[in-house]
Amino acid sequence: MADIAAGDAKTGSAFAEASLSDRFDLDRSRVLITGTQAIVRMLLMQKEADRRAGLNTAGFVTGYRGSPLGGVDAQMHKAKALFDANNILYMPGLNEDLAATAIWGAQQAEMRGEGKYDGVFSLWYGKGPGIDRSGDAFRHVNLAGTSRHGGALALMGDDHTAESSTTAHQSDYHFVDVMIPILSPAGVQEILDYGLYGFALSRFAGVWVGLKLLKDTVESTASIDGSLDRIRPIAPPSFFMPPGGLNIRPGDPVLAQEARMQESKRDAMLAFIRANRLNRIITSGGANPKIGVITVGKSYLDVRQAMDDLGLDEVKANDLGLRLYKIAAPWPLEPQGLREFARGLDLIIVVEEKRSLIEVQLREELYGAPHQPLCIGKKDERGEWLFPVKGALDSNDVAIAIGRRLLKYHSLDELEARVRRLEKLQDRRRTMTDVTVRVPHFCAGCPHSTSTHVPEGSRAYTGIGCHYMAQWMDRSTEGYTHMGGEGANWIGEAPFSTRKHMFQNLGDGTYNHSGSLAIRFAVATNTNITFKILFNGVVAMTGGQKHEGELTVETIARQVAAEGVQKIALVSDEPGKYAPTIGWPPGLTIHHRNVLNEVQRDLAQTDGVTVLIYDQTCATEKRRLRKRGLMNDPDSRVIINELVCEGCGDCGTASNCVAVQPVETEFGRKRRIDQSACNKDFSCLEGFCPSFVTVHGGRMKKAPLPSTQDDGGLPALPEPAIAEIGAVPYGVLIAGLGGTGVVTVSAILGMAAHLEGKGVGVIDMAGLAQKGGAVYCHVKIGRTPADVHAIRIAAGEADLLLGCDLVVAGAKQVLAAVEHGKTAVLVNSAEVFPGDIERNPDFVLPSEEIKQAIRRAGGPESTFIDTTALAQALLGDSIAANIFILGYAWQKGYLPLSEAAILRAIELNGESVPMNQSAFLWGRRAAHDLSSVLATVKSLRQPNGDRGKAKTLEDIIERRAAFLVGYQNEAYAARYRARVEQIARLESARAPGSRELTEAVARYLFKLMAAKDYYEVGRLYTDGAFQRQLKETFEGDLRLELHLAPNFPSLQRKTDFGGSRKITFGPWMFKVLRLLARMKSLRNTWFDVFRFDHDRVVEGRLLKDYEALLDEFAASLTRENHASAVALARVPEYIRGFGHVKARHIAAADAERERLMAEYRQPSAVKLAAE
Repeated sequence: MADIAAGDAKTGSAFAEASLSDRFDLDRSRVLITGTQAIVRMLLMQKEADRRAGLNTAGFVTGYRGSPLGGVDAQMHKAKALFDANNILYMPGLNEDLAATAIWGAQQAEMRGEGKYDGVFSLWYGKGPGIDRSGDAFRHVNLAGTSRHGGALALMGDDHTAESSTTAHQSDYHFVDVMIPILSPAGVQEILDYGLYGFALSRFAGVWVGLKLLKDTVESTASIDGSLDRIRPIAPPSFFMPPGGLNIRPGDPVLAQEARMQESKRDAMLAFIRANRLNRIITSGGANPKIGVITVGKSYLDVRQAMDDLGLDEVKANDLGLRLYKIAAPWPLEPQGLREFARGLDLIIVVEEKRSLIEVQLREELYGAPHQPLCIGKKDERGEWLFPVKGALDSNDVAIAIGRRLLKYHSLDELEARVRRLEKLQDRRRTMTDVTVRVPHFCAGCPHSTSTHVPEGSRAYTGIGCHYMAQWMDRSTEGYTHMGGEGANWIGEAPFSTRKHMFQNLGDGTYNHSGSLAIRFAVATNTNITFKILFNGVVAMTGGQKHEGELTVETIARQVAAEGVQKIALVSDEPGKYAPTIGWPPGLTIHHRNVLNEVQRDLAQTDGVTVLIYDQTCATEKRRLRKRGLMNDPDSRVIINELVCEGCGDCGTASNCVAVQPVETEFGRKRRIDQSACNKDFSCLEGFCPSFVTVHGGRMKKAPLPSTQDDGGLPALPEPAIAEIGAVPYGVLIAGLGGTGVVTVSAILGMAAHLEGKGVGVIDMAGLAQKGGAVYCHVKIGRTPADVHAIRIAAGEADLLLGCDLVVAGAKQVLAAVEHGKTAVLVNSAEVFPGDIERNPDFVLPSEEIKQAIRRAGGPESTFIDTTALAQALLGDSIAANIFILGYAWQKGYLPLSEAAILRAIELNGESVPMNQSAFLWGRRAAHDLSSVLATVKSLRQPNGDRGKAKTLEDIIERRAAFLVGYQNEAYAARYRARVEQIARLESARAPGSRELTEAVARYLFKLMAAKDYYEVGRLYTDGAFQRQLKETFEGDLRLELHLAPNFPSLQRKTDFGGSRKITFGPWMFKVLRLLARMKSLRNTWFDVFRFDHDRVVEGRLLKDYEALLDEFAASLTRENHASAVALARVPEYIRGFGHVKARHIAAADAERERLMAEYRQPSAVKLAAE
């Protein structure tokens, strides 16, 4: 710590020796590493161990990605240079069972004397469903066995809670059935350790070895010991090796394989587990042990956390007679060590997630033994659920179960108090509800936002991939199958359904994996179905990996043509990109995406199997490639003229894009483009609205970066008191929005703790968060690595809640971790709207209710600050908001880390280092003196969200009257004022004390009087306001294009969604708009060439009807019908948009007006009817 304190706080020079490459450097022993990276390091260590043993081995890695192993292949690719230098070959599998079979081949390489190496140590990886589909392969490969100097390790990616899967899965019993022994690591350190033991076991017993990996282990980060001499497996000296050994051999009869497995290999497994003491007693239970706890893997971490929460260190546990047995190999369960553990115990508590594996073996082993202890696990002493099979275990529940049973033997007030506190926290957690939830959504510019549309009356099935999310959008899409089964369910349903046709979405990754077989099946059965193959170029769901075999659109087209499909259509956002030399199959047609539904209708009317290939690059992959300079980045951006925008949301309907966000203005809710999120898909331009402008040649305007030094005119910053770490690790829960850098914050904290030599554990619970969903990052910081057990923060366990997103911070699973009086709560109050806004333009984020829920959990001292607005204003990029809030937390003394370590961690992270270090400093400044920071912001520019809206009714009226002068003239504005003043006097006389009706009329009479006809659109583009908006947003030499749909028959082309297709006009159109603006005096005169335009006639009728309504108010307003009058006056709020969009809203508004009129005219009768 002295060195750290002496380091430069701004550069972190004391930590210059640290490097991200340490994770794979075998000369570095203490490394900060993720579970996935530990797999890479383990392979390198295995190779080095073989070299030291005089073996010339090679490595082979293959499998198929899927959460929680979605990042394995990315780490393998990053390690390519190291792999090449160490003869380790990484070959992604086409699917899981073929990959397993390939490893079977690698074990055969030296079997006949033709091998290049002494052996090939091999690694297979796949998630639970991949293990399901590979059962036949695993049975065969394990019976055949492994080579003497090779070995095969299978990574079992299990998702116990279906966080990123279509089912909750537990693969253990699959491996038990085919007799593959299982090792279950409890954390990152043991992934490394057990992997090396696993290869040794595989070689010794001639079997594959499973390594069970959960999100809590493989997707976590920890500071571990990566020393080369840490693990030294030994061969059991007393084991009798049968003649010929146990390894793979040529010409091996099937029954001989079975006999060897049952009679020798299982015994070899047990002997190895026993000789290497893989299963260990952690606490002995002292002189008089009574209760034993046996646990495995992630559940071991829960048990250790439970003991911490109960105040039980090793000495205390022994004093209370508590024995703890940690299982490394849950199958086969080694009996000798098990009997030693059970000796003398009265009660054994088995703590394991999902179905019992240890418990059933334990009962079998101890059945009939003298002094047999009572065994509980899934069920308690009364046969009721203790640790249910469903879901995952929670350390608090484990602590309560252990604590209550200890209290039967010992009357301890402190222990009783701790148990009661945990019970209270668990009860509170069970009763919590969400105010709202952030549901995952397609990324901004995602191809699926367009491709998953189906024609009206049609229906589609979804499948595995990002398009799965179409189920909770308005897409007439539902249902799914296992991976590769897409469409086969309709083959069975079709003969018994009145529906004649079905669309089936099929991701390109799934097609390559196994989905092509369903197309062959459908052709064979002549089923009426259209397979929509969604070609994004990468496997987006698991991180943007390339397809195995470089799958192309042309390849898919030729393959499905060869299968005999009836018709193939190719739809793309860039149909002109295909070279004329491509050899397309006969009959294939190419179309632009803007005629997607027309193409789909044609395919749906074609008998038999048809295929639509939708070709558009994954939006997130586009962003990655553009950032690396590997893909053209269009020199174009879209901006919305907020004054022209009607807030109808048609742009959101057309694009389904989360980059189209609402913005509250003086004249109501409008839309804006979140330039930080936009991926330049441009489908929002299809919204039927003249407010969209494409800007070419401009750059996003950045606010000047203020000084990062403390001499920038602001008060000097005092050094805060650093939070202390007690006997229990310090828990930081970070809650935010996927894709905004939340995981970066946890990575920085993890590295900073590692740099200081502290223990640290990090789990990033992302799931579908990269698709706009919630991210939960759990960070535990301990005095030493040994102090960190369960990383997932349980109920009441958080010391700090960093709420980077208001909605996610208010989720019940986050607030359950908060305890009033213990947890410091700091939340970004910025409103970031979820995908709901694309389907409901009036969606309101319940911000105040969320804040109230957070205050109920964390107390009234919970802090809310709009770090997004501050980061945008101070740093020119809202993405800096999360580091800003980190700096705020540090200055408040909420973090047990030095500033030097955090700044060095930011530097090592390598992303936007100057901006992030500045953001950290500005966060500190805001925590120390927020008013000074706000003054600085005001001197730069107003934060987003503060649009200078009118604060009083008088301001509302005056601003609108002034606007109407520009709209038409002074007389027109005077007419407006007179009407509003008339209503004000009326309301004062008949509903004293209320101004609601006056305000409603002030807003909505204005809205109808300021209808956006051609003249007004022209004015709003040329009166200077839009130019100021451009100047505030962009800099550089701008070239503008407008996207308009003039209501002239000769220019109209219909879209798939019923409107007119827009036409792009160059900068010359501003001259036309300027001319139109000057012609406003012709409005509603005989010289107005547009007066008979349908939309203008309707707008005139609406204004006339509204003024007639005001006249009726003058004649009949009473206190009793006042509320109905206010509602009637507000009806124009829902009249929005242009053309057919506005017509739809008008129809709905007219119906609502009729309903309200009946209520207004007969308030008593309506009230009685309702009762």
